[in-house]
This record gives sequence, C-alpha cells and structure tokens, in this order.
Amino acid sequence: MNLPNKLSLLRIILIPVTMLFMLPIKIYGFEPAGWNSFIATSGMLIAAIVFIIASLTDMADGKIARKYNLITNLGKFLDSLADKMLVIAILIAFVELHRVSAWLLAIIILREFMVTGIRMLAAEKGVVMAAKMIGKIKTTTQMIAIIYLMFEPTFLRIGGYTYDYANYPVNAITIVGDVLFIICVVMTIISGMDYLLKNLSYFKNAD
Repeated sequence: MNLPNKLSLLRIILIPVTMLFMLPIKIYGFEPAGWNSFIATSGMLIAAIVFIIASLTDMADGKIARKYNLITNLGKFLDSLADKMLVIAILIAFVELHRVSAWLLAIIILREFMVTGIRMLAAEKGVVMAAKMIGKIKTTTQMIAIIYLMFEPTFLRIGGYTYDYANYPVNAITIVGDVLFIICVVMTIISGMDYLLKNLSYFKNAD
C-alpha cells in the first residue's frame, strides 16, 4: 500500500480518536466523573487538534499521489470514503451534543448515499470516479464549519460566556457557526445536484 493510501487509512483511524474527546462517556449508568469533567472543559479543543491533523492528511495524500504518480483506483476510493466517514461521524457527535440539527445532517448523509449509488453504477461499467472540484469545495466548507464549531466553546469562554450545548447562547460567535454550517449544507445540496445531473446517463442505462 502506497503512502497516500496509508494517509487515507490514518484519517479513518483518527475518527474514533476525535469522537473520544468530543463526547462524554455514558454507558448504562457508567459515567466517569473525572474524565467527563475533562471532556467538558478541554476535550473539544483536543478533538479540534486531532480533526485538523486528520484534515491535513486529506490535502497531503492528494498532493503526494499527484506528485509521485501514485494515483490508484484504491486511492480514489479510500480518499472519498475517508472524507465522508470523517465528516459524518463528527457531525453525528455534534447532533448528540445538540449543536447541529439532525435534519441538516440527514441532508448531508442522503447526498452521500446518492453519490455512492452513482459511483456503484459507474463501477459496474468499469468507471472509478475521483472526487470532482465542486465536491472538494463542498468538503472544504464542511471542514471549515466543523473546525469552527470545535473551537466555538473556546471562543465563548474567551468572550466570558458559559457554554452549554443543551442551551448554547445566541450571539455573534454562535451565529457565525450557524452560518458556516448552513453554507456547507447548501454546498452539499449544490454538489449533489451537480453530481446527479451530470451522471443521469448511468440511471438511464442501468438494467
């Protein structure tokens, strides 16, 4: 396995690590007070750092693959899969924390299912689709929104606010987070429609 593919796998491995620092532990009444207190005060900041590292591997694997001609079908598949898994997993964690709407996350997930379905139809005809530029832009807006939301508790504390995910304050800091997330959802819809309209032929020719 070449280096770009290893970086894609690393991105997948970092998903549970990121979530570990985002979510308090609550397992059938077992709630370690010390750990959960640490997560409430500092966990999101550590999760943000891990997530940024994971995001950087996304940029690195593509550049290395192009520079050293290491582009493979496996690499195209792993790169796209790792991006989807990373974004969806972290957004699910934000839904659990009551910071992101489940309805908006559903839009993102449904778009990914649709694109995956199109990729499967294309694969039956021997075509392996790499990520398109509009898809990369969509992913970038998602990464920016997620990183901001991860640093949001820190921004609020600096601003003198007490952060509570169940009842977070409405102010300039949280409004920016809402706007960034809405932008990434809009780009998700636009990229999904672009993908669908440009690949309708696979549906018309499908058995």
